[in-house]
Amino acid sequence: MTWYHASMYDAGRPAGSFWEDDAPPLESGVDLGPLNGDERCDVAIIGGGYTGLSAAYHLARDHHIDVRVLESGPLGWGASGRNGGFCTLPPSGLSLSGLIGRYGEDETRRFISSQVEAVELVRMLARDEAIDIRPQGDGTLHVAHTPSRFAELEEERDLLGGKFGVPVDLLSREEVAETSYDSTEQFGALVNKVAFGLHPLRFARGLAAAAARHGAKLHGHSHVGQWEKDGGEHRLVTKTGTLRARRVIVATNGFTRAPVGADLSNRLMPVLSNIVVTRPLTDDELVAQGWKTERPCSNTRRLLFYYRLLPDRRFLFGARGDLTGRPEDGAKMRTVMERRLGEVFTAWKDVPTTHYWRGFVCMNARMTPAIGHMPDDKSVFFGLCYHGDGVSAAPWTGKMLAQIIGGTRNLAEIPAPFRGIPPRMPFPSLRRWYLGAALGYYRLQDK
Repeated sequence: MTWYHASMYDAGRPAGSFWEDDAPPLESGVDLGPLNGDERCDVAIIGGGYTGLSAAYHLARDHHIDVRVLESGPLGWGASGRNGGFCTLPPSGLSLSGLIGRYGEDETRRFISSQVEAVELVRMLARDEAIDIRPQGDGTLHVAHTPSRFAELEEERDLLGGKFGVPVDLLSREEVAETSYDSTEQFGALVNKVAFGLHPLRFARGLAAAAARHGAKLHGHSHVGQWEKDGGEHRLVTKTGTLRARRVIVATNGFTRAPVGADLSNRLMPVLSNIVVTRPLTDDELVAQGWKTERPCSNTRRLLFYYRLLPDRRFLFGARGDLTGRPEDGAKMRTVMERRLGEVFTAWKDVPTTHYWRGFVCMNARMTPAIGHMPDDKSVFFGLCYHGDGVSAAPWTGKMLAQIIGGTRNLAEIPAPFRGIPPRMPFPSLRRWYLGAALGYYRLQDK
């Protein structure tokens, strides 16, 4: 069941992102095109984003396992090719104190350490496979959007830096204005020196090319419309072919829907996130706003704003919002975002935007990512739910799944916040109402 407009799932439609205009096409022979005829493999991966491509890459390179990827649209069509390009941590909707309260200090430390490792994995993949990810910034900024929210950053510094050893700096409003930028919603910031920005679609396509070079077979435009279990094999049916596999990885994240992950889909909450990008800014416009940084930024709003200056000096501005996914509501959302961009960055209130697009952030009720296998079928694995921070968490998850399937790691070794299937949503048909109530509550908190 889906409860967003059908256009959000139409894999034949480009996302309309700036990234699509700015990324070179896939190398010849990487995407083998739609699955044709009857094929077999050891591991079938449903979903051609960061998780699925990383799993394919590591299964083929490190374990020499016969693996195929089936993606409904072009490779990287989903969130992996349309996100804001923030390579950061942690991938959770819980605060650090919330993670400690639920999982304990030791498991939270393992979780944070694993995600520092995840950011480094992205750097290593880019280096080892010559992927032009266009890295930007010596860290990211988490910005207090009101004076009262600065206390949250102090707690984040004490836990992330003091307890878990992540290199961070806490900057006052004056220090941020002097070194980075100023705005109507800037009251100090925490610098996470591990994180950085990148070009998400260049990364996705580069990872696909690397997986193909190491022997993975990748099929775009191969939507799985039917899934059956036939003895010890899974039978995945697309419009033009059938793939049989002993094991399956579901890596569809916010686009998960029946028949793929039918039981999983009722445990997930896809949330729309929206992005606008301006034309390139002039030197005078940058000076007028006091913008001096390449560090990607997000703020302390519960319905966060996230923003960054791109290499060609376009400005990217993102926010959560919209409960329907209808094209007409998207047009309204673009207007709202353009207005809010001008209210936060007043020197740029008349700067036009050239691109608007949106996609799904995947969340669940426990507010942490999920790695594991289905309770009733240990041949079906999943990796998803990054709560808006999947650029590094998803490739790391793909690597972990490859190691579990390849026999070099077991699920018990994964940090506890990642382990196992998320709980079912009570009355999943009411998810839009849950989300609407949550958005209303968060708007009140953000004032």
